Amino acid sequence: MATPLSSRSLASQIIVAGLLLSCCRLGAAGLFGKNQPPPDWGLDAYKTRVPDNAKDAAAVVLFDEYLETVDAQGRAVEREREAIRILKPQGREQGACGVAYDVDEKINYFRVWTIAADEKQYMAQDTDFIEEGAVGIPIMLSTHKFRVAHPPAVDVGATVICESEEVMKPYFQEKLWRIQNDIPVVFQALEVDLPPGRAHAESWHNFKAVQPVEVAPNHWRWELKNTSALILRNVPSHPDWGALAARMSVQWGDAAVAGTDNQWKAIGEWFTTLEAGRPDPSPEITAQTQSLIAGAPDFYSKLSRITDYIQKNIRYFIVERGIGGHQANPAAEIFRNKYGDCKDKTTLLISMLQVAGIHAVYLPVDTDRGFVDPEEPSLFGNHMITAIEVPADVQDPRLIAVVKAKDGKRYLIFDPTNERVPIGNLPTYLQGGYGTLAAGAASQVIALPVLPPESNPNDRNGSFTLSPDGTLAGSVDTIHSGSGGGEMRNVLKYSDEKERREALETDVAHDVPGVVLNSFQFVQPPDLDKPIEVHYKLTASQYAHTAGTLLLVRPRVVGSDALPFDDKPRTVSIDLNATGKWHDSFDIALPTGYVVDETPDPIDVDVEFASYHSTVTGKDNHLHYERDYVVRQVEIGADKAGAFRRLESAILTDEKGTAVLKKQ
Repeated sequence: MATPLSSRSLASQIIVAGLLLSCCRLGAAGLFGKNQPPPDWGLDAYKTRVPDNAKDAAAVVLFDEYLETVDAQGRAVEREREAIRILKPQGREQGACGVAYDVDEKINYFRVWTIAADEKQYMAQDTDFIEEGAVGIPIMLSTHKFRVAHPPAVDVGATVICESEEVMKPYFQEKLWRIQNDIPVVFQALEVDLPPGRAHAESWHNFKAVQPVEVAPNHWRWELKNTSALILRNVPSHPDWGALAARMSVQWGDAAVAGTDNQWKAIGEWFTTLEAGRPDPSPEITAQTQSLIAGAPDFYSKLSRITDYIQKNIRYFIVERGIGGHQANPAAEIFRNKYGDCKDKTTLLISMLQVAGIHAVYLPVDTDRGFVDPEEPSLFGNHMITAIEVPADVQDPRLIAVVKAKDGKRYLIFDPTNERVPIGNLPTYLQGGYGTLAAGAASQVIALPVLPPESNPNDRNGSFTLSPDGTLAGSVDTIHSGSGGGEMRNVLKYSDEKERREALETDVAHDVPGVVLNSFQFVQPPDLDKPIEVHYKLTASQYAHTAGTLLLVRPRVVGSDALPFDDKPRTVSIDLNATGKWHDSFDIALPTGYVVDETPDPIDVDVEFASYHSTVTGKDNHLHYERDYVVRQVEIGADKAGAFRRLESAILTDEKGTAVLKKQ
């Protein structure tokens, strides 16, 4: 799997490595060879002309070809050949090739050459290769690593040629072909050579399906030409890169069956079998659970006591090796050690719920909304959460994050790894995505819920006094609940007093230049379903500006909710981040002798996915600002771009609106 290190490549894979994915095993250093000339295919690729539509890119992939040779047991040997041309100085980083490895995958060879701009040829030596581990998560202990080549003479005009072959994981019978990069690709191909009688199934994500050619009996080849780069840096409010990038998945194991639903079912059954027996409760787990739920009056009480225990007592810590990147440790070990990764915490939760008479199953997902595509069955993802079956007679309004499976069963979706969001609610990053309900024969892909705005409320009240010289002083009190409260709790967990002050000052200074934070306080109740409070006092000189005998003042003192937008034609969907209901109420006491002469017009916008209403009034020597902002969806289509611009433009107008004060 030698690839240019780009979007959702080395850096992002390291960060999410430990949640689900694990890769290949490194061969001995001698396998990387002495000086050899570039192979013929590399020389042919070197002669490829850079197409006109790629000349503005920093680099371009001239050739990229995979060959998956599958044996009778379904294990593949993968060969990749790739050639990358550096076109600009900033494209030098694209000249690094990497191969992932682990304990259960063997690299047969990994060779890299450079043909410099002056046509001199170089072969990377042992000293040009480095190993990189899962450094993105400091607490991780993992055998998952990368072998990365930084070949010589990588400069503008150079062509880097990479070739590798590796024996893939024996239990992973799927190829995820990432056909779109953040640089253009001139030519790419995928071949899958299957043994007689073995079937395959393919599915495409954000790309029109291409029919393969059978180049030999049961040997299939797909070819693509001139694939454009996916560049999102100038696209405001876009979804995750991995959700938009084109890719294709080929299955040749149990999921190589006809029909998308059948493929998802097979994938769910694979997870079910893999984790079978892992949640079996030990006597210690049974005793602890029975102690927790003793006297619990209802279903919610049992759930909340068990989930609260896991969130507060089982530390997130990753130790994985080979298939351990997918398979959880036994529940007894997790309970005894008091730590585990996402699938471990889910395993212990399932075990404790089982003792409580509550059925729950594994739910593999991805934390990047949109990466799991219901039309592209795949094992790939980076996280494991829990689907808890809700009995038909339980109708509790506190259980908001509930979805219904095809058989009519209701499941509460819960992420036990997230230590700050209470049971019944759901972190923002999971809402609106998809996951694999690993429920044996009832396995299926299932949509994760988008919670109503009322589940994520935020109330902010401010009381201020304005001096004749324009100085504003006052206090702000904010209450955060739902997933927003969980995010705030997470900030508090990983920061000290100094960092919290700096973060709060930076946030307030964005809205109030020159502000001084006089005091601040975070109030964090131990119960996760209770709101978290933030209180602070501020002073800002020259907040109001003089214009002759007038004072110009902005009624909306703090808070910036406008998302980035532009007027360019929209081709990708728009990420609204989170549903929620935000209410602001600010009062500014006017300087003696001043009255309100003019206020900004009211804002009243209501579109399908959100609404925004604000008013500014002057009464009894006070300027009063009131605002309600409601977001109903987490993502909208590109066809809603006009309504999105209208909403965001109105929010900006409101945030910058000025009231005029005059002397009596």
